[in-house]
Amino acid sequence: MDHENKPVISVITPAYNSERFIKTTIQSVLDQTYQNWEMVIVDDQSKDNTVRYVKEMQEKDNRIRLIELEENSGSAVARNTALENAQGRYIAFLDSDDSWMPEKLEQQLAFMQERDIAFSFTSYVRTLEDGVVTDYVSKTPRKVDWDALMKRCVIGCLTVMLDTQKTGPVRMVNIRTRQDYALWLELTRRGFKAHGLKKVLAKYRVVGGSISSNKLKAAKRNWYLFRHIESLSLLKTLWYFGHYAVIAVKDLIKFKIVINRGSGKVNSNHQ
Repeated sequence: MDHENKPVISVITPAYNSERFIKTTIQSVLDQTYQNWEMVIVDDQSKDNTVRYVKEMQEKDNRIRLIELEENSGSAVARNTALENAQGRYIAFLDSDDSWMPEKLEQQLAFMQERDIAFSFTSYVRTLEDGVVTDYVSKTPRKVDWDALMKRCVIGCLTVMLDTQKTGPVRMVNIRTRQDYALWLELTRRGFKAHGLKKVLAKYRVVGGSISSNKLKAAKRNWYLFRHIESLSLLKTLWYFGHYAVIAVKDLIKFKIVINRGSGKVNSNHQ
């Protein structure tokens, strides 16, 4: 890429009690082959050493920016605060317990520029809480529109990149969870198809609680999202929720099979 094609990418990272993983997350950004980025970390009143660790990493690199909220407000407020303070044309999302492969930003930006697209996401692999990489890869379809996304959210927040020159400024709905999913639905409803880059460029860490419990909570949140954020009729909500529920159960079974079988590394170019 020449200099004109090296725009700033703002990395949006909400953090809360993330002392165990935040250094790994930040290091994965420092290790990017694409270096024209800023990382906007918003701490949501952590009670542990998160802020101290972020400040330690800031001493290594002034592209890391830290904003501390005055009161605990939830991840939507944290993400929106980061978005309001972001200075880059491109926005990428990375939660404080996840991480990226070194080529993530470079390959995804090239993918978007070559195709002149506004909204992209990539495949990702799940890791266990201790960082062990499993064989469970969430693969991307080539494109996703609103209807497909309503049936299944195949977009991992940690993989998304947006071109705000095309989308305009973005904000997330102020709900405690699933605000990222609500944003993807808003963008696709506005006509921006999500384009999938079929490479594993991110690692999603499965942290805390049972997968079954997490799926049940997600189901309740999706129902709320369909009814109250998307404002669907009861009939349409039942239609889309039925698709979601069947796929969620299949995913749960598949993940448990992978875990029981044992974990194994995957190649970052896994298709």
